[in-house]
Amino acid sequence: MYRQWSPDDEYLNIDPPPSSVYYNDSVPLNSIYSNGSIQLQYRNEIHKLVAPATVYRTARGMSNISELNLQYNLTWSFPVDPSFTYFVRLHFCEIQPPVNARDNRAFWIYIANRTTGSYTDVIQEAGGNGFPMFKDYLVRIEAEEEKKQLPLFVALRPFQENSAFYNSILNGAEIYKLSRSGSLAGPNPDRPPNPSSPDPSSSPSTSSPTRLILIVAGGVVLGLAVVSLLLFFVFRRKRNSKSSSSYIDGGSASKSMLPYSSFPSTNETSKDGSSNLPSELCRRFSLSEIKSATGFFDDNFIIGVGGFGDVYKGLINFNGGGGATTVAIKRLKQGSQQGANEFRTEIEMLSQLRHRHLVSLIGYCYDDEEMILVYDYMSHGTLRDHLYSKSQQISPSIPWKQRLEICIGAAHGLHYLHSGASNTIIHRDVKTTNILLDENWVAKVSDFGLSKIGPAAGAANAHVSTVVKGSFGYLDPEYYRLQRLTEKSDVYSFGIVLWEVLTARPPLNRAGGNDKRKMVSLAELARQCCKKGRVAEIVDRDLDGEIAPECLKKFAEVAMSCLVEKGVDRPSMGDVVWGLEFAKELQCGSEERVKLLAGGSGGGEGRKSSGGSSMFTTNSEIDLGSGVNGMMVITSGTMTLTSVEESSTNHEYSEDSLLGSNLVFSEILDPKAR
Repeated sequence: MYRQWSPDDEYLNIDPPPSSVYYNDSVPLNSIYSNGSIQLQYRNEIHKLVAPATVYRTARGMSNISELNLQYNLTWSFPVDPSFTYFVRLHFCEIQPPVNARDNRAFWIYIANRTTGSYTDVIQEAGGNGFPMFKDYLVRIEAEEEKKQLPLFVALRPFQENSAFYNSILNGAEIYKLSRSGSLAGPNPDRPPNPSSPDPSSSPSTSSPTRLILIVAGGVVLGLAVVSLLLFFVFRRKRNSKSSSSYIDGGSASKSMLPYSSFPSTNETSKDGSSNLPSELCRRFSLSEIKSATGFFDDNFIIGVGGFGDVYKGLINFNGGGGATTVAIKRLKQGSQQGANEFRTEIEMLSQLRHRHLVSLIGYCYDDEEMILVYDYMSHGTLRDHLYSKSQQISPSIPWKQRLEICIGAAHGLHYLHSGASNTIIHRDVKTTNILLDENWVAKVSDFGLSKIGPAAGAANAHVSTVVKGSFGYLDPEYYRLQRLTEKSDVYSFGIVLWEVLTARPPLNRAGGNDKRKMVSLAELARQCCKKGRVAEIVDRDLDGEIAPECLKKFAEVAMSCLVEKGVDRPSMGDVVWGLEFAKELQCGSEERVKLLAGGSGGGEGRKSSGGSSMFTTNSEIDLGSGVNGMMVITSGTMTLTSVEESSTNHEYSEDSLLGSNLVFSEILDPKAR
């Protein structure tokens, strides 16, 4: 609360739309809204301390012409020093009486010319009119040649779909400079122009005693400051070398933007024995701590096996008290150089990423040639476990609406990777075993060992030329052929995930007949069924009667668009998020209509009624365009086309019938888990 709040006028940077029929010089492009009588509804006492009530009772908005507001952004430009990370907090509160329901007003938020994720609906997120809320972001401003200050842009743009008012608002903004080096000093300002030289005859011929005293005193103070700094750095170095681990909590502030920086590219150990691996946003554990947490790597603690190595369930006491935290501990197989590269990549990626739908890296261990990663424990395992694996026999089938939520969450996580930093992060290994579910069934994208930094926005090359790595069945055919990796390769893989969720079928399944090496592709099966309007025939039988026909059509449309042959024609992950959320809205709307027709005694949220009847029928025909005549099969790692009729709809799949190790790139020897 001990902060000064100043007007935003000097930071407004609104460019008028070019040649708009709605705009002329007499039309103001921004407005001030004020409601001093509104009773603010805080979620708790802590929120009252976040900002003064006057901040939430006033807001900056756009013009009063809705059509004009769609043609420009409400933009602020804040001058900042480059080469620093900035914490940005934006305050929102709907104070205009007409805006009192969800979808009344929604808008996109852009920070540093990047979207921060999905659109913002203040009424929906805060809880109603007069409910304050704030959003926090971290953004890295990189240096540009010969520029000592750069603009940090914050922009708002109305969300066009389903909004009643095409407008954007902001009640307040806070920007804090963060430092990793212990210094907030920016570049030196430019020297002021030299004043005209004074007339020598008018100046004293000799220096005064006062001036001499000031010069001597200044030299003494400067010398003391230098000595103090040297002592500080020596003390800090000794303290770091004594500690076996250092931990600086990244917190939950970064929800949609991330700090981006470079770490050392080697995995060697420094001369003083400390690792060059990053430890600023995650903790470095000692090997003794890891052994204690896993019972000295007792096999009874193993909860998963993958190409990286074994995954253990462990207990770690972080604060020295009585309560221990359950964690997942992934141990690298000894002697795997590829795994060592993935180990470093995952630390460098996840130590910078903080998002609700990305698995959190707690820390790592790099002692005695052991390479170990420590994550939050995901109690419900992988998404695949609940679709068609052996563990699905003891796990309850996930209802359709929950599957939709899981897909939307995973899509949000991938969208964050693609658009949340100055450079795109391409996951490169999107699959159902890399989508984990926590105790609340919230989806978390995991396993960043194969991830690559993509090109910056506006770069000449929109792809990364790289050796093909990933898992067959999920691999983008264009990436496989051309060895050009883009974020659309993740979109293709996510399309396969969507079809897995809908059909409870693996991405590749062994074909019938004498040749047991042939693998039937789920992608091609989906194309054929969409072409013939027979999508309902391959829907998971556990979902009979749960999916509204219009929701099924929209979901299949989104999933099919992800599998388009050319990457440039596929949707972005932002578009996929929007499409899935729209499918969810269609599902909810259909359920409400069914309940009303049934007199309010429907069979529940998309499940079968107590009498055994289904809420929906799934015999609707869906035609999503043409496909290839024939079924895609894979034989010994090579792709060929052959004429094969649609496979059986039997859902009994054995572990051995899914993917063999000869069909997996890199060292993903067991594609069922990593």
